[in-house]
Amino acid sequence: QVQLVESGGGLVQPGGSLKLSCVNSQFPSDGYAIGWFRQAPGKEREGVSCISGSDSTTFYSDSVKGRFTISRNNTKNTVYLQMNSLKPEGTAVYYCASAAAFSTVQAMCNILRWAPDNYWGQGTQVTVSS
Repeated sequence: QVQLVESGGGLVQPGGSLKLSCVNSQFPSDGYAIGWFRQAPGKEREGVSCISGSDSTTFYSDSVKGRFTISRNNTKNTVYLQMNSLKPEGTAVYYCASAAAFSTVQAMCNILRWAPDNYWGQGTQVTVSS
């Protein structure tokens, strides 16, 4: 399992923006798909957005489509999640994860979210509140 570190969370007002970063400090990650997931208190983890390692194909959940943008910089081993027009329901801990075994990024987002709690790192807290 690739070790990833999330950062960039914080408190933001509704309608505001944040940019999250996911860094792989171990080895080049250009062959791996990377996904952003989030879990709000008392709710199931959601696959927010995933990006392929080969051609940067992307997938977005319906809840963030048009507002969030996922991108990657392989020279920095970093994947970003630009979050615009944030809503209070976006309050959650955001996690990133990598995988090489899924046939599509949509499958990665839809399946990997069910990984057990001990699979995930510390994540970064995003709070959307006035």
